[in-house]
Amino acid sequence: MLETQNISFFLMLLPIVSFLYASVGHGGASGYLALMALFSFLPEVMKPTALLLNLFVAGISFYYYYKEGFFNKKLFFSFALTSIPLAFFGGTIDIDASIYKKILAVLLVFAILKMLNVFGKESEKINQVKLWHGLLVGGIIGFFSGLIGIGGGIILTPLILLLHWGNMKEAAAVSALFIWVNSAAGLVGQLSSGVQIESDTLVLVGVALIGGVFGGYLGSKKINNQSLRYMLAFVLVIACVKLMFT
Repeated sequence: MLETQNISFFLMLLPIVSFLYASVGHGGASGYLALMALFSFLPEVMKPTALLLNLFVAGISFYYYYKEGFFNKKLFFSFALTSIPLAFFGGTIDIDASIYKKILAVLLVFAILKMLNVFGKESEKINQVKLWHGLLVGGIIGFFSGLIGIGGGIILTPLILLLHWGNMKEAAAVSALFIWVNSAAGLVGQLSSGVQIESDTLVLVGVALIGGVFGGYLGSKKINNQSLRYMLAFVLVIACVKLMFT
C-alpha cells in the first residue's frame, strides 16, 4: 500500500485530516476515504484501513470530550443498540467497486456540509429522542457505516443538531463513541469475511494519531479551525467528484 504513487504527500495530508475531524468529535473515515480515492487506493484496501484509523482517532477524540463532561450516555445508547449489529452485518457485505464509489460520494456530501457548518447552529431547545427514532436512525447509519467503511458520525452529528437532540459538544462526544463502536463492529465484520489488514497500515495509524491527539484536545477546548475546515471541504468536493465520475 505504501508504494502508492505520491505516498509522501498522502502522509502529509493524513494528520491534517485526522486533526480536523477529531476536533469536531469524528474519527475521519470519510476524509481518509476521500484521500485514498484521490490517491487511487484499491477499494478493498480503503474500507478496512478507514475503519482501523477511525478506531484510534475517534477513541482519542471521545476521551477528550468525555473528560470535559460532554458525553450524554442516554443519547448514545438510543442509537448504538441497533447500529452495532447492523454495522457488523454491513461489514460482511462486499459490493461492486463502482457502486461502492457512488455510495461513498453521496455520503461525502454530509461530510462537506458538516465542514461548511451547514449544520453548525445550536438551539437552546433540546428535544428528547423517541426510542423508535433512535433505533431506526442508529440502525440505518450503522448498516451503511459497515458497508462503506465509515463510523457514521458525518450523518449522526448533523441529525442531532438538525433535530435538536443535543448541543454541539454533546453531538461531538456522542458521535465520537458512536463512530468507535460502529468502526469496531464493521471491522470485525470485514475480518470475519476474509478481509486482511496490511502490516504497513500501522504506519498510517501512527501518522493519523498525531493529528487526532491535537485535534481532540484543541477541539474540546473550543479552538476555531474554520479556515482549515474550508480547505478540507474543498478536498472532499474534489474526491466526491472523482468518485462520481470515475
